[in-house]
Amino acid sequence: MPLDVTPPDDFTRAVEAVLFAAETPLTIEAIRAHVGSGDVRAALDRIAGDYAGRGIGIVRRGDRWQFQTAPDMAHMLRRVRAETRKLSRAGIETLAIIAYHEPVTRAEIESIRGVQISKGTIDVLMEAGWVRPAGRREVPGRPLTYATSPEFLVHFGLASRRDLPGLDDLRAAGLLDPVDLAFEQLEVENPGEED
Repeated sequence: MPLDVTPPDDFTRAVEAVLFAAETPLTIEAIRAHVGSGDVRAALDRIAGDYAGRGIGIVRRGDRWQFQTAPDMAHMLRRVRAETRKLSRAGIETLAIIAYHEPVTRAEIESIRGVQISKGTIDVLMEAGWVRPAGRREVPGRPLTYATSPEFLVHFGLASRRDLPGLDDLRAAGLLDPVDLAFEQLEVENPGEED
């Protein structure tokens, strides 16, 4: 897409400046709080068009917008980090359950995993900024529910939770447990049979 040679109006320039200076992705309402009334969505579309095919671009993560290095250029900017933290298997499983079933309670997570989770597992996910409390369920005991945060979408490069891989995607990538696949194949070959 060719670069629009007409300079953007002052409102679009203001939206661009706010996004450029922001430390975190911003909602349209947050942008509007800085730049005043105007068509923020149209300004974002204009900026996206102006930056198409360049070294940086504007991306949408959930309901938030930010500038981001073009994916094909990101390798040039990677830095070695002194502190790399690996998530435990329990942490990965818990994060996946929350992402696919949110909002979900601790008891529901434990039921899906089949084992109890320590409080520390959810704390680690909350410290990473990927999980947040999402209110309380209206049942006896009013258990706290958990959901993914906007930072989860940003970190994993997702526009929304709908971009999470499905069962077919996971199978194609070889990420499903061979035992689970064997049981699934048995069910397909012998539907309705019981021991």
